[in-house]
Amino acid sequence: MTSHKTTQTMKPATAAKKLGVYLEATPAEFQEGVVSRDELNALQADPPEWLRELRRTGPHPRPVVAARLGISISGLARGGITEPLTTDQIQALRAEDPEWLQRERATQAEVQKEAERLKSTGS
Repeated sequence: MTSHKTTQTMKPATAAKKLGVYLEATPAEFQEGVVSRDELNALQADPPEWLRELRRTGPHPRPVVAARLGISISGLARGGITEPLTTDQIQALRAEDPEWLQRERATQAEVQKEAERLKSTGS
């Protein structure tokens, strides 16, 4: 008996999440196919121009938007941001620095401070 190694594949949504890009902004061939683990690794190691451009200008998925703003995904929702944002929109929001964003950054800082405290006490 010989064992056959099956190729591990994932849905485009999963691959987009792992790549940190908004699925609907990816090329049609990416959205309509399946992505093997090897293909994903190749995309991460040597991203094609469309992937580099998406990462640079967006639109970005909520986890990326939240990270770039220094807040949680829940904080985005509380601030009324439910749609993907482009890099320019994120920069404009940072420049505007609305009260809700300041509040969410303070909340995020407290959460991180508490996580550090718990980590240092071993609890």
